[in-house]
Amino acid sequence: MEGDGSVPRAPDTASMEPQAATDTLLERKRKLTHVAIGFISMLSGIEYAVILPTVWMYLQSLNAQPFFLGLVLSAFSLTELLSGPLFGYWSDRTGKTKRVILLSNCFEIAGNFMYFVGISKWFLLGSRLVAGVGAGSGASIFGYLTRSSSSKDRVSVFAMAMACRQIGLLIGPAFNVFLRYCTFQIGPFHVDKFSAPGIFMCALWTLLQLVVIFMFHDLPSKPSESPCHEREPLLKQTDSQSPLYGAINCVDEPASNQDDFSSMENSNTSSTVPIINPICSQNAESHGGSKKPLIGLIREEVVVLLAAQFVTLFNQTALETLVTPLAQMYLGFQDLQNSLMYFLCGIELLIGFLVVRALSRCCSDRILLVFGLCISNISCIWCLLYLAKPKGSYGILLTEFVIGVLLQVLGLPFVSVSQVSLFSKVTAEKTQGFNHGLRRSVGGVATILGPLWAAGLTQNLYIMLGTMMGLLLLISVMVILSYKHLVEPSASEE
Repeated sequence: MEGDGSVPRAPDTASMEPQAATDTLLERKRKLTHVAIGFISMLSGIEYAVILPTVWMYLQSLNAQPFFLGLVLSAFSLTELLSGPLFGYWSDRTGKTKRVILLSNCFEIAGNFMYFVGISKWFLLGSRLVAGVGAGSGASIFGYLTRSSSSKDRVSVFAMAMACRQIGLLIGPAFNVFLRYCTFQIGPFHVDKFSAPGIFMCALWTLLQLVVIFMFHDLPSKPSESPCHEREPLLKQTDSQSPLYGAINCVDEPASNQDDFSSMENSNTSSTVPIINPICSQNAESHGGSKKPLIGLIREEVVVLLAAQFVTLFNQTALETLVTPLAQMYLGFQDLQNSLMYFLCGIELLIGFLVVRALSRCCSDRILLVFGLCISNISCIWCLLYLAKPKGSYGILLTEFVIGVLLQVLGLPFVSVSQVSLFSKVTAEKTQGFNHGLRRSVGGVATILGPLWAAGLTQNLYIMLGTMMGLLLLISVMVILSYKHLVEPSASEE
């Protein structure tokens, strides 16, 4: 420095470049991980769309009774129900979602190979039990998506993940078009239109392992957007001061977490250590769930959302079980017509999820939930009036059948995305894997009971559809009464 003049110092670009390069690399890995998750979701949709149209005729070729269809469809959900919370808890504790996915995919590969072999109806049942274990990794995936996204982007992220599954549902029937012509030998096993979906999905899940190995990355959680910008506290803690004093922009911790304050006070050795509210530092904690994760789930809004999950999936799987036999009985549908029907439903669902993603920018989650429930009620009323005892010519029956299916499919994206997004916002972030595992287990119970209920009442549709209507009315009333609680807690506190 010479004289009074001072030369302005150039910014230290050398120190900024490594940080920028690191951020770019992390963003690249994040995008690759989301692509891998999209492939996982898409394959689950393809598997569903490839197997469901032909499973009933596959069972018939093995001399299975009608009720066995409900058992096979429920078997997949049973093991998913049991494995979901375990996989979710594992990923919460270790932060290693990639390992969970790689292990679960092995069960999918084994289960689909067993489906291909299909030596008996019981072996077919076992194949779906094994494959269902692999589907349990969905809890870990949704937990990862929750931790890696902000609250305002949650609906959009979940909608895209579910849309990828619908793309699979859309593509799946197209594969069935050529799989139905398969007739050749692989060693001692004969490949036909019934067993071909099994070996086809086995090959796809094997290829997906490579995608997960090279594209999926266990990245750190995205920083929370909670208003905790002011890190320097207004008051320093002393022996006589309460540890509740902290940054003015931090919201107070709920009463349920008061034990955290006690532990902080006992662990402090210096009287000048600044105290930051635990809700601000929650996302900075290392991976690990709460010691009592179930305690925070016993709340009104959580119970309502879990009930919505149950009723939605119960009705959906019950109607799906009913659709194939009903279409065969009254409309003469075979595997090709069933595949075309699921193809059109996949298009409608994909459009629905994209619409939900767009509407999420201007509509709250609970508004989307109420709208979806309204459509579901209309759908159930239509089915009760026109499908419980079909009458008329073929054209009239086809029209009534198509309208009922379209209405049922239309409401699903709104209810599914909104309740999952709300659930992730009203439950603790550090136990999202376990939370989504529990939510998916509730859905698993519904997907077990739904097909069993429908398969046993195919000749008593008024009872079946009437029960579904009653459940829908019940959850609609619950949502209306709890409407004011169906918001993210931080939104009301701010």
